[in-house]
Amino acid sequence: MTEFRVWAPDAARVRIRRYGPDERLIDAPGVRDEPMRAAGGGWWRVDLPDAGTGTGYSFLLDDADRPLPDPRSAWQPYGVHGPSAVYDHAAFRWTDAGWTGRQLPGSLLYELHVGTFTPAGTFDAAIERLDHLVELGVDLVELLPVNAFNGEHNWGYDGVCWFAPHEPYGGPDGLKRFVDAAHGRGLGVVLDVVYNHFGPSGAYAPMFGPYLSAANTGWGRSINLDGPRSDEVRRYILDSVRMWLRDYHVDGLRLDAVHAFTDARAVPILEELATEVESLSTHLGRPLSLIAESDLNDPRLITSRDGGGFGLHAQWDDDAHHALHALLTGERQGYYGDFGSLQGLADVLTGAFLHAGTWSTFRGRVHGRPVDTERIPGHRFVAYLQNHDQVGNRAVGDRLSATLSPGLLRVGATLLLTAPFTPMLFMGEEWAAGTPWQFFTSHPEPELAAAVANGRRREFAAHGWPAGDVPDPQDPATLARSRLDWAELDRPGHREMYDFYRRLIALRRGRPDLSDPRLNRVEVRHGDRFVVIRRGGCVVAANLAARPQRIDLADEVGEVLLATEDGVTVMRGGVELPAESAVVVAV
Repeated sequence: MTEFRVWAPDAARVRIRRYGPDERLIDAPGVRDEPMRAAGGGWWRVDLPDAGTGTGYSFLLDDADRPLPDPRSAWQPYGVHGPSAVYDHAAFRWTDAGWTGRQLPGSLLYELHVGTFTPAGTFDAAIERLDHLVELGVDLVELLPVNAFNGEHNWGYDGVCWFAPHEPYGGPDGLKRFVDAAHGRGLGVVLDVVYNHFGPSGAYAPMFGPYLSAANTGWGRSINLDGPRSDEVRRYILDSVRMWLRDYHVDGLRLDAVHAFTDARAVPILEELATEVESLSTHLGRPLSLIAESDLNDPRLITSRDGGGFGLHAQWDDDAHHALHALLTGERQGYYGDFGSLQGLADVLTGAFLHAGTWSTFRGRVHGRPVDTERIPGHRFVAYLQNHDQVGNRAVGDRLSATLSPGLLRVGATLLLTAPFTPMLFMGEEWAAGTPWQFFTSHPEPELAAAVANGRRREFAAHGWPAGDVPDPQDPATLARSRLDWAELDRPGHREMYDFYRRLIALRRGRPDLSDPRLNRVEVRHGDRFVVIRRGGCVVAANLAARPQRIDLADEVGEVLLATEDGVTVMRGGVELPAESAVVVAV
């Protein structure tokens, strides 16, 4: 006996359509409809005998004969427009009973996209590369969104089934195999989830109830978090969060663009999420992390609830990225306009944000709020040189390796991985991958495909990139170009960069001063294209100039712990660094 439930508060009647031997066909032999009964609060339910795992089903509202997939479907084996299928979470045989979790403080994150991480683009293929991440020194693997979306290939941010992993990646069992395999290697898994909008095709949940508000996120209508009958909509999100963490054994979630939430309730959904996840963590006996993406520069997101905040564990820190990117590349367009100075880097390293109640030229207004560095540790800020947005949202998806010299790439890595934040790498960054990571889609609807491609070109034209330079996201070649080329690892230059990243990550892990999250303990001074950062008993000196420089460290230099280039000369109270190089020394 299987219970089926659906929330459809405006329906006068609801039927469930159960499919026969070929669930892909709406008129398949054996199709039959069963009435569901009202269960209160807008819910409908029915128990069906012999509806085991794999049984296909859809719902029909009122007198319509259009079958709709379950808004809470755990499995969409025939795509987001097809029938749902019964899935039994208890049937999977986990082997991670001894897994005690992986906390965010002190960890290194590695962001990857399942569809382009390997040529096959599946969970099982990604498992074959997990040993590479262990060897590199990764602690937590962060997957770009994997919930079901329309088409075969996509970044994942057009998801429409918030309870079902994407079938072409391997579906529910595939994701579980990946998480299980990661745990078996000591790796935690963070899942990127999108709760601020539905994708443009296959979003059937709003046909069942008031899931959408009148507001628009820019990607689609916002989710109804605070309007009439929003309690069950919020429960929809809360239950999805609990499912990923509980049923898929995931160790954390990255919450996409929480600044796009429209939520005027006294208890915002982010605070409610933090409370429920804390309760679940206590029950499961392992740490669970919630990481927000937000462009608000508001530390209240990561301030504890007893301190008046929302109680999330961390947030992405774009200011840290912008400070490093603009400094290394010299780019100043768009939101990089206020970044690029060494003083800006110093402000970020000691205060997390550059815009902290200060003027933002890009926004034309004051932006952000200061971080209380006495109370908020740096590990609550996820920092990066590259990520899917900062690479993929460039016109041709070019990585830093296409712009910077190997010397400056190593300098950037050193500044990131000796900073007081939680560092994150983007897949392939560790070997200076030569492959771009571009914006790709596979919308089956020609009109939608054309609209997305044209909108993309207009967006980049507004930022000064010629429209003709923007690849067609629907062209299969765009996807193919974006897949990692693992053969690069054995090629000169790439192997040396990978070995350098391994040594740098090991140094961070081996020296407590370099992972110390106390922002108020970081000391920074700078001069003509050089910066010196004091981290307890370690000093990081970086020469960004295209010429050698002698840098006074004002400390008695001890052991050289790591140098990005040969030719570093240590002298009394200072070092001489080759062009575009950095050194970490004990003092």
